[in-house]
Amino acid sequence: MCQRGWCGESYENVQVIDGADNCTYDVFRITDAKFATVFPNGQDIQFIEDLIKRLDESELSALFDKFWDDRLDKKDVVGIHGTLFYELAYKKKCYPTKKENDLI
Repeated sequence: MCQRGWCGESYENVQVIDGADNCTYDVFRITDAKFATVFPNGQDIQFIEDLIKRLDESELSALFDKFWDDRLDKKDVVGIHGTLFYELAYKKKCYPTKKENDLI
């Protein structure tokens, strides 16, 4: 069955953590292709500031088109495949390889 326009595509779950005091740590479903753009080379950690530096405006627009439309209920999530940090650049020192398993 096709749900939310994802017919025939595989996807990954991305948790977004921002610097707001009331951050809800939402999880979003994105296609494998978009996941590979956000998290290249086997990474599973990304900082929005680095993504903005790496991609041009049209790539960012295509990447985030509908990204926010597919928020998942965390009770139903099976696995989190990547974490995207917003306004938390100070945490970069903890993730030098941008891989969660290499956390310092």
